[in-house]
Amino acid sequence: MNQDSDSSDQPTGQDPLLLLKTLQLLWTKKEMKKQLKEEIRRGFAGLEDPLAGLLDMLESSGDWKGKGHSLGYCITTELQLWIKEHPAVQQSGIKLKKLQARVLRILAQCPANLLDPLISIYQLHTADRNYLLGHVSHLYHKGDYKEAAILSIKLKLQPDQDVEKMCVPLLLQDKTNLVEDYVGEYPELQSKLLQILDTWCEPGFNIRDVTSQYQGLSRYKPDKFNRKTLSKLIFRLLDRFNVDPALCPNVTNQRHLRTLNYLFYKRFVEKTMTQENWTDHVQSTVGENRWLQGHLIQLLISYCDLNTAARWAQRCNLPKELLPYGVADELQKLQMQERSALVRVQAPCNLRKYDADVITFKTLSAMAHFSRWVEEAAKADSYDESKKKDYYQLPIPRANIHFLQTWEETLQCWEKVLQPGQVVGIDMEWRPSFGMVGKPRVSLLQIALKDEVFLLDLPWLLEQAETEGEKEKLPRFIQMLYSDASITKLGYGMSGDLKSLAATWSALKDTDKQVQGVVDLLKVDKQLQKSSIDWKKGGRKVNVLSLEQSYEDRGFRQPEKGLSLLVQHVLGKPLDKTEQLSNWEKRPLREEQILYAASDAYCLLEIYEKLCKDPASFGLSSDLTESLVGKPSVKPRAKKQLNKQEVPSPSGQQCTGSRKETSSPPAPISPKEFSVVCDNMLQGLGRYLRCLGVDVQMLENEDDHRKAAEIARQEGRVILTSGLPYQTLQSQVAEGRCFSVNCSEKAKEQALQVLKHFNVQVSLADIFSRCQVCNCDRYLKVPRERMRQLVEGSRQAPGDGGAGCLARTEEKSRQSCDATAPACDTAQPGYTLHGERLEGPEQRGAAAALAGGTVLQVKAIPPGVLDKADLTDFYCCTHCGKVFWEGSHFGRVVSQFQDVLVATGDKQSVYELS
Repeated sequence: MNQDSDSSDQPTGQDPLLLLKTLQLLWTKKEMKKQLKEEIRRGFAGLEDPLAGLLDMLESSGDWKGKGHSLGYCITTELQLWIKEHPAVQQSGIKLKKLQARVLRILAQCPANLLDPLISIYQLHTADRNYLLGHVSHLYHKGDYKEAAILSIKLKLQPDQDVEKMCVPLLLQDKTNLVEDYVGEYPELQSKLLQILDTWCEPGFNIRDVTSQYQGLSRYKPDKFNRKTLSKLIFRLLDRFNVDPALCPNVTNQRHLRTLNYLFYKRFVEKTMTQENWTDHVQSTVGENRWLQGHLIQLLISYCDLNTAARWAQRCNLPKELLPYGVADELQKLQMQERSALVRVQAPCNLRKYDADVITFKTLSAMAHFSRWVEEAAKADSYDESKKKDYYQLPIPRANIHFLQTWEETLQCWEKVLQPGQVVGIDMEWRPSFGMVGKPRVSLLQIALKDEVFLLDLPWLLEQAETEGEKEKLPRFIQMLYSDASITKLGYGMSGDLKSLAATWSALKDTDKQVQGVVDLLKVDKQLQKSSIDWKKGGRKVNVLSLEQSYEDRGFRQPEKGLSLLVQHVLGKPLDKTEQLSNWEKRPLREEQILYAASDAYCLLEIYEKLCKDPASFGLSSDLTESLVGKPSVKPRAKKQLNKQEVPSPSGQQCTGSRKETSSPPAPISPKEFSVVCDNMLQGLGRYLRCLGVDVQMLENEDDHRKAAEIARQEGRVILTSGLPYQTLQSQVAEGRCFSVNCSEKAKEQALQVLKHFNVQVSLADIFSRCQVCNCDRYLKVPRERMRQLVEGSRQAPGDGGAGCLARTEEKSRQSCDATAPACDTAQPGYTLHGERLEGPEQRGAAAALAGGTVLQVKAIPPGVLDKADLTDFYCCTHCGKVFWEGSHFGRVVSQFQDVLVATGDKQSVYELS
């Protein structure tokens, strides 16, 4: 027997179960926690075999199975510490193997916080690997897929297992996070997993062919495995694991196809992309991929004509047999025209045959169509000149815009920029990724001063730095600029720019924590938008909607947004964003690109100057400069609060969903007065708000985000969304009718943000006042004995397929009932429903329905529920027929909403309902 050397007290006893009873008694008394730990140590010292004793206690007690710090957790962790002080108690050989076999039997039932201590105490990492794999296989074949995966991760068994076999059932049960942990440390498994997911995106794939191989799947949701959802998952994993997208050709091709559709939309519908930019992006998107080239030809036929499609088919060198009939015919005509052009070139020049062979297609094409291109160029120049009057123009001469590609020029720029008291506008450009994997790398850094603009060619400077040993100069300059509080830095969506800089240089990853003296005009823009619908311009109020409509009347297809809209409101004309989607990595830059880049940075200076001169006329506080200068764009916060209410826009800029307003908050409203439509990324938030009585419509997984705007306009709802769709959706509804939440947070935190922002006051009567299935707020109260009759009758009904499949029978009898607002498996006093009647059987075999035709899902009620003495009434949703009742866990369920009630001013006890 092992005796604790520093304990003079007599041991509690050698029986582990007697020790357990003593510990359970102390556990119930919070003030005796310290004594509990001492008693645990004395008890283990008095046990003949402490390791076997722990298993005896865990096997005979059930309180260790709960989440959190249970008694079992306390005992186990204390033993782990005690063993370190008394290593002699550790076992080996046959005795240890027997203990390992015992602990393996209970590991599958253990909460997560007990796994590591038990694995350590019983040295499971030293156990026979085949034995461990066999135990995991046993769990797997029992259908305990989650437990098998967790144990495999803890014991690092993944390399010896089939990744498809282990991960597929977890994916089908929507346990993606567990799958990511399973492959997290093994690149080979990551690649295999991504290949499996990519095969699920093949045309004609049916997920049910996979599910038939697995039995006992819980929480299986086949609608989650549509191609759109899978594509998002695959690209997220490609980015997280840094895997080559070529490994997943199906989703990569689909993403490229969506990019093609987007490019055609920008060029031929919005007409906001130049021919050169469009051609460049189409070529890089399609590449040598025959499948994409075929889709390109189909799009060209739809948007352009057969001649244009034939020219692209020739450029891509597509075989005629792969072309639609009309395009193949047009291609043949085109080739005949080229041969004729070749003859005309040969004749006057008296070219020999071998001379003609060197004349390329590009040369012939240029000669044949030169006059047409000249004509189009002339028209474009005329259009460019005519549209200048409609857009913001740089007030400085072209000679004051410097494109810097040498270190000598760059050092001269730094000397001018790094001057105390300087005000500089900063912007950045990078090649658009169109949703592909990887973070954008900055290609051009624009720095605007009062009289000149510097454009730093970062790729070229970096290449030079590698050869000259000056890699750190440029990052050091940027750090000096952003951290200098004496220099005012102006930006728009500065946090997004800083993230792109960090992706370009690892040395700049912490720049956002060091910035000082910055003014993010995106924040100012939000203040301006929220201050008033009427913008004050030069003392004259201008209505935003009217202003945007006037621009549409003048030929602009799309209303301005982002920085362009801010420039329009403050300076009178919007930015010309035609070059926004340029290939900024391609050199040399065109003149249009240079002017666009310079304008993006310089306009910040003019906006800031005008706002500072007269902030009151724009609805801003007079201390605009003091309130903004010196505050970093992104404040360091605790991990749990990081990036709350900040989402990236398509340009990499930051969009803020809600901020604490300086103006008075909106008038308080009840959940019954608040109606929302939740984007399909926020279904958890939608269900949570519905529990609180909010009228919630939720998009399905396959719905496009834009459907939310349509529902919001038709039904007067507020849109709740997150991430990239926020920018699009907020421009399609009235001001303040679109709210962005952080999709990385839990539904409860998201709900608290929404309720606070819209000042929704939740009372006890609101909780569970809506059906969680269909959103209806009208219920029928049915006495227990009447419900018993309905249940017995429905279970005898012929052809009854189960819950929710009850057939309506002839009217035999009616009974008036009151409607109340129930909980999910609970109930509370609510509102009276007039005019609803219940139709039910007077004879066995008939089913039940409401007078309005809604069948009641009474077969879903477990038999034992009807026999509970304290259960008097049931509540039936009058729209879907779902039946609710008050369960024994009602108080615990309602207590989950304590924070919501407290946050909104309701100080009553959440247990009053029960």
